[in-house]
Amino acid sequence: MNEVLFASAKVEKMAADATLPAKFQRMLDKIDLRSYFDNKTVAIKMHVGNQIGYTTIHPLFVKILVDAIKAAGGRPFITDGSWSIPAATVRGYTQEVLGAPILPAAGSVDKYFCTRPVKYRSLESADLCGNIVDADAMLVLSHGKGHGQCGFGGAIKNIAMGCVTVQTRGALHSLMDTEFSWNEDACVHCYICRENCPGEAISFDDQGKFNVMFHNCRYCMHCVDSCPEHAISINLDGIRYFQEGMSRTVKAVLDTFQPNSVFYINVLMNITPFCDCWGFTTPSLVPDIGIMASPDIVAIEQASLDAIDHKNYIPDSLPEQLEMTGDGHLLQRIHRKDPYLQVETAAELGLGSREYQLVEVD
Repeated sequence: MNEVLFASAKVEKMAADATLPAKFQRMLDKIDLRSYFDNKTVAIKMHVGNQIGYTTIHPLFVKILVDAIKAAGGRPFITDGSWSIPAATVRGYTQEVLGAPILPAAGSVDKYFCTRPVKYRSLESADLCGNIVDADAMLVLSHGKGHGQCGFGGAIKNIAMGCVTVQTRGALHSLMDTEFSWNEDACVHCYICRENCPGEAISFDDQGKFNVMFHNCRYCMHCVDSCPEHAISINLDGIRYFQEGMSRTVKAVLDTFQPNSVFYINVLMNITPFCDCWGFTTPSLVPDIGIMASPDIVAIEQASLDAIDHKNYIPDSLPEQLEMTGDGHLLQRIHRKDPYLQVETAAELGLGSREYQLVEVD
């Protein structure tokens, strides 16, 4: 049973050493980082955000982590998707602040990659970002939050969607289904769906008919989730296919590293309904929880999901077009998708164990 270290966001006394940054430092001191990163180039894979979103991981925590990896003999750099890097500075992610260079994972135009077989349904292969594969080790620094397609976005999502090219992300999303439905009577032609499409795949013709250019579509479902009238839907029967496709892509990425070269940290703060890639921020669903750390990707994802309790839901924190229905995990009640599916499929592939022991750092 793997240990999952936990630093709580709760402050027991009014003193700096009782707050989360100090606890995070003590957490890192407990981890034998040298055994993972000594004399290695270390990719710190994180999400640097987009547009005017402001609830990504605070630069202070990234700086603390960079310093700890350097002290352990590592040579760290920050990385994320190629198209995200230009916007990183808005949120304070600069080399001057963090103490490490910031590199686009697949080069400046998303064309530096290597292809590895996956052979799962329509996903024959995955284009893995070159700067990730080139690294000797990886620290997966994930912002835990909701996600429209898989319920929860943590370490599994960070690797599966963030360590591959845009084309592979689209192929992963398309494992769900390609069948869109548009309710013309419900549509008010506000065009919010079109504005929220990252691939510019949505258009309306001269008669006001909804169209999807499938060549550009990433199957991210931003159009479905953003529509205030629920006029757009997509067949969700393939959600399990998407979850397993993500887990298999994670395995393809992790297989490029030597044993004992990858570690995981999940930051469970500003837990909003949607991924940081949306480019804007909505209120947190629950109070800040803290930070978790583990060498086991399955254990840390299981522990993170277990910590997000629907009983702690903050009333009126959901955007108006979303509603809470049904039973199960809080994120399942919002997104209608079981967030544990990705953990289950990752465990089935042998990526880790769902059994864990939570060890709190004072």
